[in-house]
Amino acid sequence: MRAELLHAVREFFRSRAYLEVETPVMSRDVVVDAWLEPYSTSTRWLADERSTCDAHASDVDGTELFLQTSPEFAMKRLLAAGAEAIFQVSRVMRQGELGRLHNPEFTMLEWYRVGDTHHEQMAFTEELVRHVFDRAATLHRDKSATDLSRTPPRLPPDPFTRMTYDKAFERYAGTRVLSLSVPELAALASTLRIEAPASLAPIEEERDAWLNLLLAGAVDPHLGKQRPTFLHDYPASQAALAKIRPDDPPVAERFELYIAGIELCNGYHELTDAAKLRRRIVRQAALRAKEGRRALPAESRLLAAMEAGLPACCGVALGFDRLAMLALGADSLAEVLAFPFERA
Repeated sequence: MRAELLHAVREFFRSRAYLEVETPVMSRDVVVDAWLEPYSTSTRWLADERSTCDAHASDVDGTELFLQTSPEFAMKRLLAAGAEAIFQVSRVMRQGELGRLHNPEFTMLEWYRVGDTHHEQMAFTEELVRHVFDRAATLHRDKSATDLSRTPPRLPPDPFTRMTYDKAFERYAGTRVLSLSVPELAALASTLRIEAPASLAPIEEERDAWLNLLLAGAVDPHLGKQRPTFLHDYPASQAALAKIRPDDPPVAERFELYIAGIELCNGYHELTDAAKLRRRIVRQAALRAKEGRRALPAESRLLAAMEAGLPACCGVALGFDRLAMLALGADSLAEVLAFPFERA
C-alpha cells in the first residue's frame, strides 16, 4: 500500500511537469532552526585512503557534516541554477522527535515551483492530497491488492477550508491575537485555562512561546476536524524562510494544512533576499543559544546562491508518512513504516 501511494505521488508530479531531483542527505549546510536538532557526522579518511584519493580528500578531512532535517537548502540552490518545478521524496532526520506522529527518520515530500504564490500552492496541495486519498480508496476496493481491515476515510467534496491565523483564533479562542500585547496573551491563556510553564514570563521576548502555547491549546485541536483546513498568514515573527507581507500587523506568507487535527505540511511563499535570510539565521541562532542548543553554521551555499539570484517561488514540505497514515485510516506512523524507530 505504501508503494502504491508513493507511485501515486510520483505520477501526480510528473503529470504536472515537475522534475524529480535528488540532493545530499549529508551536507556542510543545514537549516538553522531554533527548534529542529540535526544529527551530524564527520569525514575521517584513513592514511592509506588519503594517499589514494585525489587532493580533495585532504580538504574535507575532519569536516562536520549534517544529516538533513529538510532538503530545502539544496533544492533552492537548484532553483537558483535554473530549475523551475522540482520535487523530491527524501529521507530526513531530526533528533528528539519520537511518538505516535513522529519518527526520528522519516520520508519528506518537498517541492518548489517558480512563480507560484502560497495561495496557488494551497490549491496544488489540495489536489495532491485528494489524489493520494483517492488511490487509497481504490486500494481498499481492490481486495487482491490489500488486506486493509479498515475503510480509509474519504475527504469531503467541498474545497478545503482556508483560514488566517488571526481568524482561527477569533473562531476558537474568542479573539484575534496578532495585535495583542504579551501580557494580554498571558491573560488569554489564563481565561482559557491553558496552563503555562512556570518558566514562561509575560515579556516581549517570549511572544512566540505564548502564541504557540495558545495555538496548541485552543486552536490546533479543532483544525481539519470537519474539513481539511489550511491555516495561513502566520505571525511575522514565525516567518522562518517565508516572505513577510506588510499588513497591519505584518504577516508571514506561510501556510500549514491540518487534517483531523494533524499538521501535514508547511508551505512558504519563499524569501529570496539573502541579506534578510542572514538576519533570520542570526535570530534563530540566538534563540538556539538561549535554549542551550548547539551552534549551527551561519553561512551556507544557499546564501551564495541567493546572492546570485533566487527566483520568486513557493515551496512546500509534506510528511509523507503522515499522509499515508491519514489516507489509509491508520492510527500511528508505526502502522505505515516497515521499520519504525523501535525496530530499526
